[in-house]
Amino acid sequence: MKISSFSKCLIAFNFLLLSITAVNAQTVQWDSTYRPGKYVELVKKFKDDPKSKRDIVFLGNSITAGTDWAKLLDLPQAKNRGISGDITFGVLDRLQDVIDGKPSKVFILIGINDISRNIPDSIILRNYKQMIARIRKGSKKTQIYFNTLLPVNSAFEKFKNHYGKDDHILYLNDEIRKFSAKNITVVDIYPVFTDKDKHLRAELTKDGLHLIPAGYEVWSAFLKKSGYLN
Repeated sequence: MKISSFSKCLIAFNFLLLSITAVNAQTVQWDSTYRPGKYVELVKKFKDDPKSKRDIVFLGNSITAGTDWAKLLDLPQAKNRGISGDITFGVLDRLQDVIDGKPSKVFILIGINDISRNIPDSIILRNYKQMIARIRKGSKKTQIYFNTLLPVNSAFEKFKNHYGKDDHILYLNDEIRKFSAKNITVVDIYPVFTDKDKHLRAELTKDGLHLIPAGYEVWSAFLKKSGYLN
């Protein structure tokens, strides 16, 4: 059976289209080298800040950076090490400064910006485990508190790169809940901030991602009630 020239062209076009689609599907772009604009400035500030073995360090991104932990918790030794926009690779790059201070506790909440930047879940999880391993090796007496990720709320339509990726949040939270080793405590804050539709509670956020003061008060009450600060 002879194939017409038109049919040959159509077949060739379909093959080309399928090839392009396959290539695009395999090349989701992500960048481990991204650092927020104030990253270098804040890392220097953190390094210059006096350190004590009594310190309680809160390490993370803008969600951590959004409050004064010392005032919120009435704990002068609480240190804010949040950098807005940071990702797990950024935390790893500045983690040694935290380790060198040998704090009594470190609370880690990081990963939502990785998700927004299409960093694979497996890479985020690997970075989590590297954080834990490095702290346990370099500061053996530091108690590590690893937070589950907060939900987001797409109804606010402010951070579209963070929306529609709830499956990634749920997967990583399930993996975080499996963390089990000496000096490691999982702080499951996800359900504390989740409404009946599994979104970030609207009354605790200003934009579907970040918390307002009422949100931090809920967080503070949870930490105190759960005994994590003792």
